Amino acid sequence: MTPNRRTLAATAHAEGRGLFTNLPASLTLHPAEPGSGLNVSRAGEDPILVHISTLSDDVPHPAFQRLPPRCTTLGLNSGPLFTVEHALSALVGLGITDALLEVTGPELPILDGSAAPFVEAIRAAGLTELDASADPLIVTEELTIADDRGGSVRVTPADDTRYTYHLDYATADASRPAPIPAATATWDATPDDYAANVAPARTYALQSEAEQMHALGLFQHLTPRDMLVIAPATKDTHGGPIDNAYRFEGEPARHKLLDLIGDLALVGRPIQAHIAAHRSGHALHHQVARALVARFGHTGN
Repeated sequence: MTPNRRTLAATAHAEGRGLFTNLPASLTLHPAEPGSGLNVSRAGEDPILVHISTLSDDVPHPAFQRLPPRCTTLGLNSGPLFTVEHALSALVGLGITDALLEVTGPELPILDGSAAPFVEAIRAAGLTELDASADPLIVTEELTIADDRGGSVRVTPADDTRYTYHLDYATADASRPAPIPAATATWDATPDDYAANVAPARTYALQSEAEQMHALGLFQHLTPRDMLVIAPATKDTHGGPIDNAYRFEGEPARHKLLDLIGDLALVGRPIQAHIAAHRSGHALHHQVARALVARFGHTGN
């Protein structure tokens, strides 16, 4: 059976500071009419639809201009909105199809680096089933998209929905241990599984990446106690979080899965398919969203 559309029962709110900008940021989620989809606006402006057509290539820092996207950005009428993927992931994870995201600032709040605070705020507000079907985008033939960095996403037809992320930092040099052990995380597309096993997974950086970003002036407001910074394993150490600890096994893979779910919210509809990502990031996820809409966007009503 096609699931019903769903919205919030009341407003939900979260506020903090942006990960890249360190500027004050807030998000207020409002209930919305069935069929309206997920829309975003800053106060006083017309909302835009969360969709691959409203994706922006603006970057939160000049250092990222020639690099693959470090976050997912929407092009609002008043300027770009950075780092939307965690909030979108929470909405998709809880099965919310219709909501208005009212924001302040150039970026959504990073909070603890996971989607759990958004999930907690939404569940505190409550959810409402709407008298309309969700009409998913139905994948009818296999789609695989790969990049030149070893990443790939394979989407296959299925009677249900499942997202899987395979994390693998292994290099061709077998003598060099991977900075993070290979791991796989899967979401069965139910809200309870998302809330318990995906939402709490925090964003992270390898120690080498964090040091590079710090040298560019980024993340000066954060320490490894605030966000996961992962040291590489050596012949004498196992590596792992610096001044921190994983919340559960495979947390980095689960966070990559969290990002995948949020990035594919750009399809604009629930997706009926099995989605398996391997070593992929935001840029590849955006390509997949664009290809899904182009190839299968005519399905459903």
